[in-house]
Amino acid sequence: MKRGLKSLLVGSLASFLVLAGCGATESTEGGNTTEKTDSTEKTYKIGVTQIVEHPSLDAAVDGFKKALEDKGLTVEYDIQIAQGDQNNNQTIANNFVGDKVDLIFANSTPSALSALNATSDIPIVFTSVTDPVGAALVEAIDQPGENITGTTDMHPDAIPNTIGFIKENFPDAKTIGMVYNSGEQNSTAQIEQVEKAIEGSDLKTELVSVSTSAEVKQATESLIGKADVLYIITDNTVVSALESVIQVATDEDIPLFVGELDSVARGGFAAYGFDYSEIGYEAGEMAAQILTGEKEVKDLPVQYPQNLRLQINKKAAEDMGITLNPEWDDIAEYVE
Repeated sequence: MKRGLKSLLVGSLASFLVLAGCGATESTEGGNTTEKTDSTEKTYKIGVTQIVEHPSLDAAVDGFKKALEDKGLTVEYDIQIAQGDQNNNQTIANNFVGDKVDLIFANSTPSALSALNATSDIPIVFTSVTDPVGAALVEAIDQPGENITGTTDMHPDAIPNTIGFIKENFPDAKTIGMVYNSGEQNSTAQIEQVEKAIEGSDLKTELVSVSTSAEVKQATESLIGKADVLYIITDNTVVSALESVIQVATDEDIPLFVGELDSVARGGFAAYGFDYSEIGYEAGEMAAQILTGEKEVKDLPVQYPQNLRLQINKKAAEDMGITLNPEWDDIAEYVE
């Protein structure tokens, strides 16, 4: 009996060790997905690459993370900011590939381009990209790449609605002053849309290009006496220095239209926009489907933002000498 019991115990111990070995934590060949010994739950490693820091892009990251949390996924994030430097941008993407992350979340057009340049194997989900087709990230909105898809921050009606609002409510305005970075493909695409939207009207644009955020204030000052209104699109370089534009607009009583709701909260007069956390959240939902194997990247079309709305900053209106029109009460949300 004792000998039999001893044999049984040895056999059971051997079986336990074999099973334990099978369940041990390991890194998969394709990335850093980790299997835990006590459950089937996985920890995914996601590299987050962002061109610069400003409230809209930061909100997109928050939305992305919230979506994955809501899906119940355990994620380890490596968040890297390029500080507006394209060389840094490419280095970040290359490092993520070297680290074999499970997915790259690219927050901006330059970030997405660098990521796609770095890998054709690791899934890439982008957001805050204005023109993914024009940037050659995807062939068409409904034709994502083999390893890249995401959400765009350009609602088709945003720029036409803004120009329409200017035409209707500022009839004396003849020139729209715009500061932008001509090196950002997303910005040049928006400039083209503005030019198209003003065709057939008395409006014209006065454009000033910058390459760094340090140039924004001087560029805006150069529009004094030339521009009747200012319109700052979703240009990462300029938006990161938006306070400089707001100061000029306030000092000179020039209405300042912006391209996103976060910029209204910062002191812009008005925008047709949406919360960037929303497009980040939608991108996060796509990432969850890819990571869990529910969908392949190529089966997830690029998504437009939802819930476009007009928002007006009452204090900014007062600071810029703008009289609020009671008719706006029915079409706009107000912030102080």
